Amino acid sequence: EFTRQRGKRQEDGGLGSVLDLLLANARLVLGVSGAAVLAVATLAVKRLIDRATSPRDEGDPKAEQKTLEESWQDLALIKATPKPPKKQRREDLSEHLLSPARPPAPGEACKPKVCSAPPETPRVESSPLCCLTLQEKLLSHYSSQLAVPEVQASLAPQLARSICAQLQNFLRSKCPELPFGSLFLSGPLLDGLGALAADHVNLMLPVVLDATLWNLIPGEDTVVRNPQYWMIKRTDLEYFPRGRSPWDRFIVGRYLSSNALNETLRKMLVASINWPAIGSLLGCVIHPVMASQELKLEVKHDQVELSITLFPVVEMEDKVLLAAPPEGLVENLWLESFYRAEVSKVKELDAGDSGARQHCLRILNGICKSHPALHKLSGSPLTHVVLHLSATSLDWAEESLADRFQQVLEELVSYLEEGVLPSYFNHKINLFCELLEEEIDEMGFMVYRAISEPELLLKEK
Repeated sequence: EFTRQRGKRQEDGGLGSVLDLLLANARLVLGVSGAAVLAVATLAVKRLIDRATSPRDEGDPKAEQKTLEESWQDLALIKATPKPPKKQRREDLSEHLLSPARPPAPGEACKPKVCSAPPETPRVESSPLCCLTLQEKLLSHYSSQLAVPEVQASLAPQLARSICAQLQNFLRSKCPELPFGSLFLSGPLLDGLGALAADHVNLMLPVVLDATLWNLIPGEDTVVRNPQYWMIKRTDLEYFPRGRSPWDRFIVGRYLSSNALNETLRKMLVASINWPAIGSLLGCVIHPVMASQELKLEVKHDQVELSITLFPVVEMEDKVLLAAPPEGLVENLWLESFYRAEVSKVKELDAGDSGARQHCLRILNGICKSHPALHKLSGSPLTHVVLHLSATSLDWAEESLADRFQQVLEELVSYLEEGVLPSYFNHKINLFCELLEEEIDEMGFMVYRAISEPELLLKEK
């Protein structure tokens, strides 16, 4: 018995030495408060070990119960011991500033949080954007980042009309034998379907043809087999020989060549018109763009920089055809344009139900034009998606703008998955036919993500 008790005291003495050494070092590392906490916890653990290794009195029926009660008390002592204050890291000080505010639950009012910090600590309030609905975010994003400044929106068309009048006078004096119609302006800046900036206007130059001497050939019957392009064929050359029409000078293989007409106009724009004098008269600098395949003018004013694209246009048999052939060896093709029909149809639908299709398109066009991956979706593709959607979704009220916005994104994803967006006016035409597979994949991935996270499209690019 003695030997056993001695051995126990030696073990206790050895354990005590270890604990003393541990507590002495803990005081240096943790400080007084940390060492005190560790000492209390160590004492409780030691008592548990003593109780577990000491023999129990066999004659005491309450011994086991007493041991358990003391053990729970010791554990409670450990849990009740206050933890030393955690040393605050530098990162923790700014964590509440950098982390986004928690969005409020439905029905929960957005109230500024009251901070219990000392008075000198600045109080951080949640951003007001957490309380905005998607529709409010869309309208705010458009008005703050996408809307065209009023000064530019009024000055750009004014400059374009002045240049249009000067060009009209030149053509009438230089080419009186060619029956050009009256030049007119076109484009989103003038028609209200979404211009990101007052920096581009189309100048339409009507080419007036005698319907008895010219005939339209559908795109399916042309060498490119593309229903979006047409050919204009000179007819009855046996009865009405070459020279009967003033446009016969632009014939290539019995077809009116869009390329030949464009090249003649390019020479006039570059070499025959005194643009410095016209620019001085209008208070701006005008010069033609040499490297572009299109007929382009660049206009620089103190308050706006404008690009003007000239398009010869033929209107026959209810078709609007632009002298904008595809790149390649085929030079007799004319591109069918639906822009006028698109604008007219959207405005007609909005007038019929007081809808917000135009507003939705302005937001969508602005977002896509400003996004590097989606800019090719702006314009006609978006308009045709909205027109297709209008046939099935009848609620286009202003209050449903956000719902229709997301629905347009969903429709876009389905069209991009198929790689086909049929024209609203001619289902044989695929508006995605000129996009590369990689471009379609990138657009589809971006729009797919935006369905669940619309804010991705509202970030500054």
